[in-house]
Parts: sequence; structure tokens; C-alpha cells
Amino acid sequence: MVEFKFDFDRRKRTGLSEAVFCAGKSVEQIAAILDGVMDRAGRLLLTRLDPEKAMALPSDLRNRLDYDPVSRTAILGAPVPILAGEPVGIVMAGTSDVPVGREAARTLSFDGQPRAEFTDIGVAGLWRLMERLDEIRQCPVVIVVAGMDAALVSVLGGLLDGPLIAVPTSVGYGVAAGGQTALNASLASCAPGVPVMNIDNGYGGACAALRILTKIRR
Repeated sequence: MVEFKFDFDRRKRTGLSEAVFCAGKSVEQIAAILDGVMDRAGRLLLTRLDPEKAMALPSDLRNRLDYDPVSRTAILGAPVPILAGEPVGIVMAGTSDVPVGREAARTLSFDGQPRAEFTDIGVAGLWRLMERLDEIRQCPVVIVVAGMDAALVSVLGGLLDGPLIAVPTSVGYGVAAGGQTALNASLASCAPGVPVMNIDNGYGGACAALRILTKIRR
């Protein structure tokens, strides 16, 4: 029994290709999707592919994947040329936020979008952010990835004049509550006009940036 129906026309409708969310899927289901779509799709992005599942895939499929264990993403197919232009900024509050930020980075790369990663510049050491602020301001869109109290969202929201996308993460102790505090703080930010993704959704943050850039380029 076929357990999936791939959306080959999604890019034509939305400008974004369908990606395969691997959490909750068995190794057999992931392998069946790869076997069923790779000849027609050509290229494919897989998200939330844990290392154990990646290693358990049949070797002929595994060897065709560009797998990154940090972001738990895999790319099937040859890389596309990186577009000209300024990069999307991915600002990560702490090193612990890198897996989510890297998911965003890999999603952008899959689409050929240049990106610049800024790591470990949270507000606990505000001087680290200020040292990079001029670079960040050159980015046409910025994705800010932050856990704990997600204060970096409001700080950058008050310093940048371009599109800013918040991605709260599940990083933090106790009342950080697996990202709920970061999510609520981002939603309640006094910096206006900052759209907020779901907790740990680096993929969604990158897709939002790509939608914005599609309109800018037109």
C-alpha cells in the first residue's frame, strides 16, 4: 500500500518545493519516498532525519544523500548554484541554538539562497551582538533563533529596519518549558511587525524568508 502522495507541483504554486518531514516516519517509509520520487523530483530536502534513521537507510539511498547530523537534514540531488545578492542573516543567540539555525541555513542552501550565520551573540553579552550589528544590517532578511527568554528577538526588532523572522527554540532550564517561554516572549515582543514561527521550526523560518525574497526580487 502506498502511504504517501508527493506534491510535485508545490513549487509552481508557492515557489517552495515540498520537503519530507522525517520525524514519525519509519526508515522503510522514508526509503519508499526516496525511491518513489527521486527520478521525478530530482532534488529533495529531508528534515528531522535522525542519525540513526539516516544510517539505517539502504546504502544505495544513503550514499546519494548529503546528510548533516547537526541540523538533522539531508539533501538528495546535486546542489544548485548560489544566487547572487546579499545573504539572509541567521542570528543564533547561543551555541545551543545552532541545530535550529543550521536547519534554516540548509533549507536556504537547498534553494540556492546565500546566507550568513552569526552564532553565540545573545543578549547576556550584548557587546557580541554590537560587534556584528553592521554586518547583520546588510542582510535583506534576518532570521533570529533564540531560546530561554528569547530577548534577542526584541533587541533586534528595535535595531533593524528590514524583515525579521523569529524562531524560538526549546533551549533553556525549568520555566523555559521546552520553548514555551521563548515562544510567548516572541509573540509578546514590544518590537512591532516581527512574525514568529513555531518552536524549533528553522525550516519554517527559512521558508518565510524565501517567500519575502521572492516578492523583493520581483
